[in-house]
Amino acid sequence: MNYLYFLYIEFLTRHNIPKLFGDITFYFIPFCVIAAALLVVVLILVLAERKLLGFFTQRKGPNRVGFWGIMQTVADAFKLLCKENITPDKVDVFLFNLAPILVFIPMFAALGIIPYSAEFTFVNTQTNVILYLILAAFPILSIFLAGWASNNKYSLFGAMRSIAQVLSYELPITFVVLSIAVLASSLNLTGITYAQFSKWGIAGWFIFPCILGFIIMFISILAELNRCPFDLPEAESELVCGYNTEYSGMRFAIFYLTEYSMMFANAMFISILFLGGYLSPFGKYLFSSSFLIYFEQAFWLFLKAGILIFIMIWIRATLPRLASFDLLKFSWTVLLPLSILNLFIAVLIKMGGALC
Repeated sequence: MNYLYFLYIEFLTRHNIPKLFGDITFYFIPFCVIAAALLVVVLILVLAERKLLGFFTQRKGPNRVGFWGIMQTVADAFKLLCKENITPDKVDVFLFNLAPILVFIPMFAALGIIPYSAEFTFVNTQTNVILYLILAAFPILSIFLAGWASNNKYSLFGAMRSIAQVLSYELPITFVVLSIAVLASSLNLTGITYAQFSKWGIAGWFIFPCILGFIIMFISILAELNRCPFDLPEAESELVCGYNTEYSGMRFAIFYLTEYSMMFANAMFISILFLGGYLSPFGKYLFSSSFLIYFEQAFWLFLKAGILIFIMIWIRATLPRLASFDLLKFSWTVLLPLSILNLFIAVLIKMGGALC
């Protein structure tokens, strides 16, 4: 961020604006950029999912509002903004209103931890992998809060399913992240990215020595995101939309926004751990001699995340929903032992490389 800081201060100096103003306002800019970009990304993701699901199921998807239906998600957003926020009787009003806020803030903070390029890194601590995992798992508390405060049995069942699901799949994720930390000798997302650098491009990516961990992580992230075939907390056929049944208007929109934002954030997280993050797959950049390299790095990260999101949508259109018991059994009896085995393999690879 030093390059951007000095560029910003230089801009203010040319317009006779005090440096103190720049020191105060500079750290608000990244959050404004993330907030603005987040709305655009969610609108694009919702439209892309509808179009892809339509393609996979031999339907047209949105095609009426705007050219090719591209304004459909914008129209839906305005509809949610204009709808009344209904508060049912006998709910815990304070907790009912607090839950959407608590589910959104950790997601927003998690996006600030992702290193988008060598310069576009807003929160760069030595252990930001752990911080990201904490923030990514925090919305589960808000989901349970929403289900409990709604005074609705369907909402409560959905929230309880979500907690059981996340607790089951957090352990495999933790062991996979530990294997990446062993290979990279770092718990910093930027350090993990640099550890995958190779003049041969993709040859240095951790997906090759840790392909088992990649599969485990991808499946576990699907479960954490409540995506098919793990969407039991939102099983419409059983729970009438699950934990957010009683929410409407903007409060429902916040849950909806958080779901797609976390899908995007987790896709970038997997890309950083296994696919080199913002590193070029060719080992070199097209704009290595100018500031455009930072935008190229962000492009590679978004492209890798986009491919993973495409696979998530493809899975949703393909696989049926698992039963609750089968979902939990799959994590404890299959993914957890495999994640421990993956960690053991990573340690052997690291020791073998040290000996060589």
